[in-house]
Amino acid sequence: MAARFELVAHDPHASPAEAKGWDADIRALVSWARYAVTAEMMDRLPGLEILAGFGVGYDRFDLAAAKKRGVVVTNTPDVLTDDVADLAIGLAIATLRRIAALDRFVRLGRWAAGETPALARKVSGKRLGIVGLGRIGRAIARRAEGFAMTIAYTGPRAYENAPYRYVADLALLARESDVLVIACRADPSTRRMIDADVLKALGSKGILVNIARGSLVDETALVAALKNGTLGGAGLDVYADEPRGAPELFQLDNVVLMPHVGSATEETRQAMGDLVIANLESHFAGRGPLTPVLS
Repeated sequence: MAARFELVAHDPHASPAEAKGWDADIRALVSWARYAVTAEMMDRLPGLEILAGFGVGYDRFDLAAAKKRGVVVTNTPDVLTDDVADLAIGLAIATLRRIAALDRFVRLGRWAAGETPALARKVSGKRLGIVGLGRIGRAIARRAEGFAMTIAYTGPRAYENAPYRYVADLALLARESDVLVIACRADPSTRRMIDADVLKALGSKGILVNIARGSLVDETALVAALKNGTLGGAGLDVYADEPRGAPELFQLDNVVLMPHVGSATEETRQAMGDLVIANLESHFAGRGPLTPVLS
């Protein structure tokens, strides 16, 4: 980016006084998708033309404010699909087979001391429910086929070209799943959609995997369900409060925790960065953005 543009960097939470360099000369804003871009921030940039998001999500961007100002918004879809889907399956395996807990078991010397670890659960043949059958949801489903999983999904509508069973009711899908993976977009309509009732439906042997957004889960209900045995386990890459996470989960052996790293491989982060630059260059060349969210 520095080779192509004149860069001005600021903390995303900078006060107006701290952001004196944000002026009318700035025409583009690049932001990691996990950081909020508010109407107030855009007000500081009267010359802003494009907001280029680094990531597939854009729930933290004020799209209404961008539309009002005529600001183009882009994201980086597709290039991170494989990595996020890989992690979703990895979290399901790690939770069912108790990989993180058994790693601690060995490191703490408990195996050497003669203790016998508790049995884990089989992965192959499990019933997989997917919340959101978009790009990432479909990639998760394709990988699950390799484990002979029975696959069903839910979302606003059924897809005619999807070879998987559609279940309109989220709680019913949870009840009919051994593993429930959240792969849908975060917006006001999906906030805390995974609530106590859904977790109860998933059941005492059910596993919840979240590689989407923490806002989709009622985290208080999740902690309670994991502690009281209403839910069997969880594999989490995202949280309601990042990077703090949910400290109540740290001591639970039925949970596998990751620090929001779904796309964090060398190859994918390079591809994401390349796509951000390509969107900027295409916009400024007058060809329009390559992957627009709002144009």
